[in-house]
Amino acid sequence: QVQLVESGGGSVQAGGSLTLSCAASTDTSSIDCMAWFRQAPGKIRVGVGNIDSNGRIAYADFVKGRFTISKDNAKNTMYLQLNSLEPEDTATYSCAAGGYGGTCARGTIDAWGRGTQVTVSS
Repeated sequence: QVQLVESGGGSVQAGGSLTLSCAASTDTSSIDCMAWFRQAPGKIRVGVGNIDSNGRIAYADFVKGRFTISKDNAKNTMYLQLNSLEPEDTATYSCAAGGYGGTCARGTIDAWGRGTQVTVSS
């Protein structure tokens, strides 16, 4: 089973930026789907966006063009660029791997990382 480790979280002021990384223990080009989720205090975990093995990327509506997902298969790492951060973006951000048949639309999540904390102050 693939292991995932997130990094890059921290504390920033509103309007700031962060880049999160998700390092995988296996060849990311072979992972059908990798995704970012977040969970704010007292709220349920929600999807932020995902990227499949064909390079197709999808985002949640609340991203509003502020976040960018990318993947470097040579480094077996997925990234989440966070721009124009708002206090409402404060959450633990986790990455996940799964999918089926080269798409995020099928299959299940097979692995989770432990998460990295992002705190945005006003």
